[in-house]
Amino acid sequence: MKKTRQGIVYLVGAGPGDPKLLTLRGKECLERADVVFYDYLANPALLAHAQTQAERVYVGRRGTGQYQAQDAINRMLVERARQGAIVVRLKGGDPFVFGRGGEEAEALASAGVEFEVVPGVTAAVAAPAYAGIPVTHRTMASTVTFVTGHEDPSKTTTALEWPRLASSHGTLVFLMGMKNLPSIVANLVAEGRAATTPVALIRWGTRPTQVTVVGTLADIVEKAARAHLEPPTVIVVGEVVRLREQLNWFEHRPLFGKRVLMTRAKEQAAELANLLAELGAEPVEAPTIQIVDPTDWTPVDRAIDGLGTYDWMILTSVNGVVRFMNRSREKGADARSFAGRRICCIGPRTAEELAKYGITADVVPAEFQAEGVLAALAKTDLTGCRILIPRAEVAREILPDELRARGATVDVIPVYRTQIPREAVQGWRQQLEDRQIDAITFTSSSTVRNCMKLLGGEARARLLLQSVAVACIGPITAQTARESGLTVAIMPGENTMPALAAAMAQYFGAGTRVA
Repeated sequence: MKKTRQGIVYLVGAGPGDPKLLTLRGKECLERADVVFYDYLANPALLAHAQTQAERVYVGRRGTGQYQAQDAINRMLVERARQGAIVVRLKGGDPFVFGRGGEEAEALASAGVEFEVVPGVTAAVAAPAYAGIPVTHRTMASTVTFVTGHEDPSKTTTALEWPRLASSHGTLVFLMGMKNLPSIVANLVAEGRAATTPVALIRWGTRPTQVTVVGTLADIVEKAARAHLEPPTVIVVGEVVRLREQLNWFEHRPLFGKRVLMTRAKEQAAELANLLAELGAEPVEAPTIQIVDPTDWTPVDRAIDGLGTYDWMILTSVNGVVRFMNRSREKGADARSFAGRRICCIGPRTAEELAKYGITADVVPAEFQAEGVLAALAKTDLTGCRILIPRAEVAREILPDELRARGATVDVIPVYRTQIPREAVQGWRQQLEDRQIDAITFTSSSTVRNCMKLLGGEARARLLLQSVAVACIGPITAQTARESGLTVAIMPGENTMPALAAAMAQYFGAGTRVA
C-alpha cells in the first residue's frame, strides 16, 4: 500500500470485552484506519467500526503455548506505517497495562515512526466492577495492586515481592494468572496471607459469557478446577470480594448469558442489539434478508411527480419511509410536496422515521399491521380517493384489496426488495449446531423463509432450532414460523423492538426491564 502521506500507528486499548467500553478516541482511530492489527482479547465486534476496505490482521494467540513473536508484530507495524498507512494496533484492555504496548511504542520510536497511545479500560478494574467487586473501598481497601500472573519465562528469578504482596491490606488483582493460580495461592499463604482471605475469579469479564467463582485462598484452586475455568481470567484477592453478594449487578440482568440470533437486515440490527445487550444478552447478527433497490424506479418517480393527485399515502414500514423519502429528495421533492396529503403510518416507529423528514403522520393505528390500518380508516369515506402505498415488492395484498373494495383507487409501488444476503452464514449456523444459541428473533415472514433456506431447508432448520426459543414480531410472522414447523415461544403484544426485548426477558423468567 504505497502512499505519499506520512503513516502513523495508534496503539488503541480495546477495553475489557464489552464493546460499549471502547473510548470515543479509539472509535475515531478505527474509523480512519487503513489496517487494523488485533489480538485475541479484543472483541471482534469492534472491527465493525473500521471501514469496509480496511485490512484486518489477526496477530494474537490464546493464552496457551507461545505468543506470536513480538518482534514480528513490531516489524509489521513499522513497515505499514512507513508505507504511509494509518495503522491501528487494537489491544485488549489498556495497551500499557501488561499489554506489551510499551515494547511496541519503543520499537516505533526507535524506527522514527509517529505513534499515539489511546488508553483503554483495563480488565483489572472493569472485570471486578462487572462482578460487583470495587477494587478499592473506603473501609476495606485503600490500595490496589495490579500484578502479572505470568512473568516473562526468560527471567531467571521472579520480580514479584511475595512477602510485600502477602502482607498488603489492600486488593491484589492478578492478570494472566489462571495457569499459575496454585502457585499464586501457595506463595501468598506461605508468606502469611490468611487462608480465609476472599478470592474471586472472573472469566471473560464484562461480556455476557462472564463467569465468576468466589472462594478463599483455602479452596479457590479446587473450585476453579470444578468450574473448569480457563484464561482469560482476572484474579481478585482481598476483603472487597465480600461486597459481590450485595453489588452483583451485571449477572442479575434479565437475559444475562443468553445468546440471541437476530435475523433482521444488517443495517437494521442496531436497535434490537442494543436492547438485548442492555438486558445482559449477547446479540449475534445473523441477517437473513438484505434490503435492495427495486428493479425499476420508473413507477416510483412517476408517483413522486404526481404527489399532488393523491388524497392519502399509507406507509407500512420504516424501510418504505426511508426508500421513498430519499428518492423523493433525489427528485427534488421535500416536505412541502406532501402538503394536503393525509398520511397513515402503520406504527409509531414508522411515524418516527417519517418525522425525521419533517412530516407528521395523521393516523397511526393501535394495531401495527394491515388490519390495524383498515380499522383506523373504517369510518373514513374512501370513495373516489386516490391512495399511494410505497412498500416492499412482495407483501400481503389484504390492504390494497380492501381499500379498493371500499371505492378507492390504490397505487402500490415497490420502493425496495428483500433478498437473501450473500454474507457467509457458517459462523452463526455453526453456533446453532453446537447448541450455543438460546433464542432467535424473526421480525417478518421474509426473515423466517430465508432462514429456513440458509439452514438447509425446513427439516434441517427445525432440527437446529428445536431447543431454541423462537421469538416473533406480529401474528403474521408467527404464523409463517408455525407453517415452517417451528414452535413460537415468544410474541410481544406490540410490534416494536422494545416490546420484543421485554417479552424475551419475561419469557426467560427475569422480569421485563428494558433500559
